[in-house]
Amino acid sequence: MKTQNIYLEHANITVNDLQEAIRFFQTAFPHFKIRGGGNDMREWVHLGDDHTYIAINQAQQNDLMVTKDYDSIGINHLGFVVQNVDEIAENLLKKGYKRDYPKQVEQFRVRDYFADADGNQYEFVQYLSEVTEEKNLYDN
Repeated sequence: MKTQNIYLEHANITVNDLQEAIRFFQTAFPHFKIRGGGNDMREWVHLGDDHTYIAINQAQQNDLMVTKDYDSIGINHLGFVVQNVDEIAENLLKKGYKRDYPKQVEQFRVRDYFADADGNQYEFVQYLSEVTEEKNLYDN
């Protein structure tokens, strides 16, 4: 079977406060811009760059926030590969966002986890090696 060049183009989430969600992502990724949006069935935006984006929908009703415990069915977090995890963490902390899980410093990667205002968790991972076997090492 031929290897395909596969990547995740976008994630689609619904939030209680669209503007707050935009603020969270633009704090983490200042280069993200609104690529498009609308208000046909509900207010929504596509926020990202030329290659990837987050589709963000404004909820029609304010639901209770759910804390993910990794034991219940559902998406636990979305992970982003980044160039400098410390810079992203610093920007988020300065804007009042809190770590949602302790920072993980490993031999070949650093991972940091933050939650948005709705309790959705995001992982930011910085690889410290270009060697596939090292990036995918799970011994520690």
